[in-house]
Amino acid sequence: MAWEDFARTIEPPALTMSDEELRDHARQMLLVFADDLEEPQSELQRENKSLGLAPQVRGDTAAETHAETRLLSGYTVVQLVSEYRALRASVLNLWSHDTSMDHASTINDITRFNEAVDQAVAESVARYQLLVNKSQNMFLAILGHDLRNPLGALVMGSSAIMQALDIPPKYVQIATRMFRSADRMNRLVHDLIDFTRTHLGSSIPINTRPNDLAAVCEQVVNELRTAHPGRLIALEAPPSLMGNFDVDRIAQMLSNLLANALKYGSADQPVTVRLSSSTEGTLIEVNNQGPLIPADKLATIFEPLVRLASAQDLVSECTSLGIGLFVAREIAEAHSGEISVSSTPAQGTTFVVTLPR
Repeated sequence: MAWEDFARTIEPPALTMSDEELRDHARQMLLVFADDLEEPQSELQRENKSLGLAPQVRGDTAAETHAETRLLSGYTVVQLVSEYRALRASVLNLWSHDTSMDHASTINDITRFNEAVDQAVAESVARYQLLVNKSQNMFLAILGHDLRNPLGALVMGSSAIMQALDIPPKYVQIATRMFRSADRMNRLVHDLIDFTRTHLGSSIPINTRPNDLAAVCEQVVNELRTAHPGRLIALEAPPSLMGNFDVDRIAQMLSNLLANALKYGSADQPVTVRLSSSTEGTLIEVNNQGPLIPADKLATIFEPLVRLASAQDLVSECTSLGIGLFVAREIAEAHSGEISVSSTPAQGTTFVVTLPR
């Protein structure tokens, strides 16, 4: 069979597979195609197929099972799609040599056959991509989890050196830099774990209890002031603002928003954090002045792995995961709140987090 011959040319996994393994799902898929040709189709069914809409099928289809086994065998998605191309070509070639069929009905059957093959390709690629994404997220989750212990050791060790009284100042300065770098890496690892958790099907866990939101904001602002001594971070907040929320998650969210504002805001302009309460709820605003966010980027700015590339910051763009704003949005939504962004010449860029009262 032409499909089997083509599959054997794919290296390296096909070289170790038997003839039976190479054509494992060809029979099942051809039977599905044959059944599709025999069943009458309504106009709606034909329209759905032309739009690529999959029919409702219980259980795994032959195409989905085929994609899973090919992924486990080491096939790429390009090789997977190429198999369908060979399958289509071999069937159409056999069809062309059959002169006993009526021309009109043959054209109709060929059209339906091509639609069925296209549907199978769509199902295979969708299942393949789903499994790849799941394995990638699992890898990131394991990586983030395993990095926490060595980073924790670095933070504790450098912190101990910073507090020592019998060490020369130059070593204390080095330890301080190590502490700040390890602390930034630690926050990134936590963001990575939260990112993979949401993509593996569970939301960010929170533990709400009565807390002073003003105190949390002041703590986070002071931490970022220490980490960025050359930048001005202003805090406008009431003396106290009580509410039910997860204090650690709110601190993580605000830290991500502040880090983003410091990164993209003008170095000679202040970053402002405003905390207030209104009829809509409790508001946290983070404002920075600098290059505006293009209007076409506002809709995707909270999506993971989306960065706003700038000519003067190409190196850091390439080394950033771009998940800080995504995690901030997930934390806000976990508190039944929401987050939005606006960017105007008069007001600059402002992120607004609205939490329920």
